[in-house]
Amino acid sequence: MTIEKLIHLPDLSFIRVCNEDYGINRGLYNTIDKFFYERGFERIIDRRKNILYFLDYVQKDADLNNKRPKFGSGGLKIKIEEYLLEIEKNNNHKMWQLAK
Repeated sequence: MTIEKLIHLPDLSFIRVCNEDYGINRGLYNTIDKFFYERGFERIIDRRKNILYFLDYVQKDADLNNKRPKFGSGGLKIKIEEYLLEIEKNNNHKMWQLAK
């Protein structure tokens, strides 16, 4: 399924995709969603796109044998800040402009 179709799924279906594809439970999803909202991603479509891009970003550094990312205390905030800096540094309009 394309990202354009994924972001329009009902909430429960979208969260299931995050769980099945990235090992993110609902509580962690809600925290990630809140972080993006607080950083200016007010539209749900923009947040969902960035959540999926962020989870892909996290998976690139993940252990191939362990699908579930582990952030540790304060690690999620650090990883989201790294992600936002990375897309800003690379001038990646695909993701960054969504927040504006």
